[in-house]
Amino acid sequence: MFDFLFDFPLVITASVIIAALWLFAIVGLLVVRRHVLPRLRIHHEDSELTATVVLSIMAFYGLAMALIAVSVFETYSDVSKIIAQEASELSALYQDASSYPEPIRPLLQKELRDYAQYVIHEAWPAQQRGQVAAGGIAMLNRFQATLVGFKSVSEDQRLLHGEALRAYNEMLEARSLRLDAVDTGLPRVMWVVIVAGALLSLSSTFFFKVEHTHLQGIQVLLLATFIGLVIFMIVALDRPFRGDLGLPPEPYQLVYDQLMKP
Repeated sequence: MFDFLFDFPLVITASVIIAALWLFAIVGLLVVRRHVLPRLRIHHEDSELTATVVLSIMAFYGLAMALIAVSVFETYSDVSKIIAQEASELSALYQDASSYPEPIRPLLQKELRDYAQYVIHEAWPAQQRGQVAAGGIAMLNRFQATLVGFKSVSEDQRLLHGEALRAYNEMLEARSLRLDAVDTGLPRVMWVVIVAGALLSLSSTFFFKVEHTHLQGIQVLLLATFIGLVIFMIVALDRPFRGDLGLPPEPYQLVYDQLMKP
């Protein structure tokens, strides 16, 4: 819903969100004080009821935002673990490939090096744009054909081959989970709740009859700033690969530099 925000630096994204809430708060407060409150004939003693309603709205909205924020962070953390798992299995698979005899060993190593380079330099930039690159499956199919075509002649080779197949299958599973996470994010209905809840929460603070407009304005702006910061945090972590907080390919780069780099 807010994919365009990921194309901007985090400072600009936060500023846009908070500025939008400030604009709504200022305009809404002025309109209500000038045109709505005089017609409602609200007295100071009515502030108790207004405060109760505001507290109820903020309590429910705060609870909803807390649950959403925790869910978004857990998803972000889970994707980070998936990336680390795939890189770990790639490392184990390369080490297993290094124990194969000639002439299959250099073939397996080259195909894994090419795949690691592809993930770092082609697949990852595509993920940061919210896209899934399709070239990796062909490279893995070639590796699988080479690996499966090996015929073990000893018990040690059979054990090594079985371990390599296990690492390969687990790497495939982690890769599939990583690709599924490229387009992960909160559904639109939850964004509707977040935005509508923010506007309703701010609107509920307009109906206090406060003597000094500036005092009420400052308090409303402070509330708008806090709500904006929470929304910004959710936006920043909602897409694990997008924006300045997008997960980097460092685990794969580390495997390549330590094990694969010629």
